[in-house]
Amino acid sequence: MDNLYNTSSTLVLSGFNLPPESVIPAFLIATLSYMIILFCNLILILTIVLNKSLHQPMYLILLNLPINDLIGSTALFPQIIKEVLTNSRTMQYSACVVQAFFIHIYAGGTVFILTAMAYDRYIAICCPLKYNTVMTNARIMKIITTVWISCLILITVLFILLLRLPRCRSEMTHLYCDNPSLLSLVCANTTINNIYGLFIVAFTQVIANGMILYTYLQILVACFRSKRSDTKTKALQTCATHLTVFLLLECLGLFTIISYRIKNISPHLRRFMGVSTLIFPPTVNPIIYGLKTKEIKEKVVHFFRNKILPS
Repeated sequence: MDNLYNTSSTLVLSGFNLPPESVIPAFLIATLSYMIILFCNLILILTIVLNKSLHQPMYLILLNLPINDLIGSTALFPQIIKEVLTNSRTMQYSACVVQAFFIHIYAGGTVFILTAMAYDRYIAICCPLKYNTVMTNARIMKIITTVWISCLILITVLFILLLRLPRCRSEMTHLYCDNPSLLSLVCANTTINNIYGLFIVAFTQVIANGMILYTYLQILVACFRSKRSDTKTKALQTCATHLTVFLLLECLGLFTIISYRIKNISPHLRRFMGVSTLIFPPTVNPIIYGLKTKEIKEKVVHFFRNKILPS
């Protein structure tokens, strides 16, 4: 009976199994990647916060995206860097749960934030005369609060259901911790967990993504009906930026979910897909919005010219 349940506080992750000569290059790549994510997202945050001209509904909602990206990347990279540098595959169970919690907050938060951004663009382009009365500061705060509270409630319930179950294993097949990998350590009936997990996936994929696709479809219809070429070009450019971010996240997230469901898939491919969801969007998102959003691009250039590289 002593071996029936494993209550060890230490878990063993799959690790990178790097040869000694690859440790330093891998450490430098991981650290540089994290520094780039921090730099790009902090620049986007500071640009919006410090410029009153950007304190508009679209940018206030957008502000939450780099904050969310920092949550996801910070949940992953310090642990990855430590593992590469120390060649240690062990992790405290409590730390693993915390990492998994914030990784799921990041995943859910991204979908909800993109949904809120799509709603904002829908009102701005399809109902421009009502925009200022609908998207007031009070409404924006309600939308942002709803996004974060909804995400927190969904993910908290997910982990409450997980933590009630006993563990009988301590070896994981993943590079980092998430709900599926922690659930694989459980030696009890996980039917309720699986049903609730599928509910969250269905809720985000069907309802949230359905709203995103519907709003952008309506936006495209409104753009093509518009007779003003400048309005059409600006609206299409904004939509293209949002859709690029949305499709990047969806493709990576979908492949990651599929990789968990297919048992005979290569573990290396599963690890790559899981890590890529936490690396590519946080890196690409601020770059896309910085380059494609004219107002943000101008403010970033002005900031560097006057603050960082003064003449």
